[in-house]
Amino acid sequence: MSIKKIFITGATGYIGGSIAKLLVDKGYKVSGLVRKESDTEKLKELGINPVLGTLQDAPLLREESKKADAIIHAADADDPYVIDTFLQALKGTDKTFIHTSGSSILGNKENGEKSNFIYTEDIPLDARFEKVHRVIINNHIIKSAQQRIRSIVIVPTMIYGEGLGLKKESIQIPMLLKLSKERGAGVHIESGENIWSNVHIEDLAELYLKVLEKAKAGSYFYAENGESSLRDIALSISKRIGREGQLSSISIDEAVSHFGSEGAYFASGSNSRCSSDKARQLLGWTPNYSSIHDFI
Repeated sequence: MSIKKIFITGATGYIGGSIAKLLVDKGYKVSGLVRKESDTEKLKELGINPVLGTLQDAPLLREESKKADAIIHAADADDPYVIDTFLQALKGTDKTFIHTSGSSILGNKENGEKSNFIYTEDIPLDARFEKVHRVIINNHIIKSAQQRIRSIVIVPTMIYGEGLGLKKESIQIPMLLKLSKERGAGVHIESGENIWSNVHIEDLAELYLKVLEKAKAGSYFYAENGESSLRDIALSISKRIGREGQLSSISIDEAVSHFGSEGAYFASGSNSRCSSDKARQLLGWTPNYSSIHDFI
């Protein structure tokens, strides 16, 4: 099936907006879901056709699924109702559905301690119960390939770099930067030896393009091109704010009070290590950026 028309959720967001802009630049006709009417003109300026609505508007999502050759879901990794709406609409069509997950599913609440384990796509996940729902969603989407849906899951790691769309900043680094500025030193949890794989937003957008054009139904890909401990990230943040060499270790309880449970236990306190060799080998993905520290 020739793919020309793409519908993207999260088109005003960091990931979705970057994917949408790249696809427009590559000649695809891209429509994007937008909640605020004030953002519609901004999307048009990027060459994206705005579709005003929300993820809860099931009739709208079904209608856009009919119009598009492919759906890229980049708005909410954890809402099974939205995903089911898309999958039911696409069943039996052989159309493409690309779902954006997140690599916090690899975390195990290590509270700043290092793990040496590195995941590849063929290693089954025994996720913590806080993350089981996301793994179930991913597996369901992959299994939907049996219903004549070209379903694919992409699992981004820690993302950095300036977004290509309306939203320019990611989540994890700005969150750590904000508290570090308040503390006057780069912040990490406990020892800070926990490690996250990472990927530049432009390289991530290129991976979506490769997946759209080449991946087989039922595929699953991690997205990384390097890794760093949170302590080393804190050191880079310290340098950025003019406090080079200064660090501030906080307890996991302090982190929860600042970042919330998800932000503390998983986004900044866990390990999330994986390999993207599968994407490099099968899709010819060749990321250009390899150092998160150059962009902090």
